[in-house]
Amino acid sequence: MVTETDLMLGDGRTLHAYDTGTGDGAAGLAVFWHHGTPGTGAPPEPLFAAAAARGIRWVSYDRPGYGGSTPHPGRDVVSAAADVAGVADALGIDRFAVMGVSGGSPHALACAAALPGRVLAAVSMAGLAPFGGEGLDWFAGMIPSGAAELRAASAGRAALEAYFASAGFDPEMFTPADHAALAGAWSWLATVAGQALEGDQGGMVDDDLAYVASWGCDPGQVSSPVLFVHGVQDRVVPSSHSQWLAGRCRSAELWLVPDEGPVSVLGSAVAALDWLGGHAARG
Repeated sequence: MVTETDLMLGDGRTLHAYDTGTGDGAAGLAVFWHHGTPGTGAPPEPLFAAAAARGIRWVSYDRPGYGGSTPHPGRDVVSAAADVAGVADALGIDRFAVMGVSGGSPHALACAAALPGRVLAAVSMAGLAPFGGEGLDWFAGMIPSGAAELRAASAGRAALEAYFASAGFDPEMFTPADHAALAGAWSWLATVAGQALEGDQGGMVDDDLAYVASWGCDPGQVSSPVLFVHGVQDRVVPSSHSQWLAGRCRSAELWLVPDEGPVSVLGSAVAALDWLGGHAARG
């Protein structure tokens, strides 16, 4: 069962939060799920059975501008840490793990960097590295439509909004394995992405602008164990991003999955939950 709550923050914003636990902080390991771009914060239904079997409590929220959360124009990636801390405090959760997928992965890493006393372990799946990272050709290997979107973001809000007004969905960003996953176990992703775009594209615009700006933190500050999982066939975010990140985080492990793309790599998510539970238990 998922409990949904609107939480008022100190700055007057509202975050729409989700919790599969009891709300008393006693339901096993709490894992904050950081959703992709676009998406809502609903915890991952395809992983509910695996999480329940492992005593994992999903906690999540709609990032600002998505779903029921107040927009926060100009937010940077590290602002997620304050939002997560606010949700955790409201739910009586002291320490927790984080798991991000695609656009959620930078936000999960930022929480690990900015909340070292609270984040026990982190998983980043198919995630971006910081824009302009030293020694990383950030756009290399991206499908042209994805690179065009992020180049528009680097030109500012107006350029990105103009890009979205004329661009359509590019099915070539996904591999055949991705399309199979979207037609099967991970069809849920299409549901939450559709829900995220029912109103406007404000959340997606703010996400993209944050990805091409300073994160506001250094992933090298992450001291808790962190696992990077990336499909080698990913054309949305090339696996070079996770390789770069893994080389800069002190307690990093890298899983490169040879035949997978940005969606089909989620076939490794249950194994990542086992990794997360094992490392969090040592924290």
